[in-house]
Amino acid sequence: MKLLVTFSRGKGRKPIIAQVVRDTGVLINVERANIDSSEGEALIDVPDDQCQLVRDSMSGLGAKVHILEHGIIYNESECVDCGACISICPREVFSFDAEWKLQYADEKCILCGKCIDACPHRALTLPL
Repeated sequence: MKLLVTFSRGKGRKPIIAQVVRDTGVLINVERANIDSSEGEALIDVPDDQCQLVRDSMSGLGAKVHILEHGIIYNESECVDCGACISICPREVFSFDAEWKLQYADEKCILCGKCIDACPHRALTLPL
């Protein structure tokens, strides 16, 4: 399951993800992160059965944690199968099938948003 973790660095430079891995024993895959001197945001992937444990541990360390049920929202009725999203996506979330119909692999999405800007019909949106 994917979790979006946001935190303030005003309280110091605690290694939140490392501490949660150490304390819970749950391996965490960092899909993407954007951290500067005052705040940070990380999209992490954890086993579904350990999601609540990781969420509670991170919340206890002062982070805000949102469970993400989906990647980018794909509006199939707005899509014209142009493929603009295919070349821009760093995780190969989009592809064409044998009939040149766009296919979407939600589980690969890291919510970087590049496809949203590339889509000429605005068929893609962020879930938040």
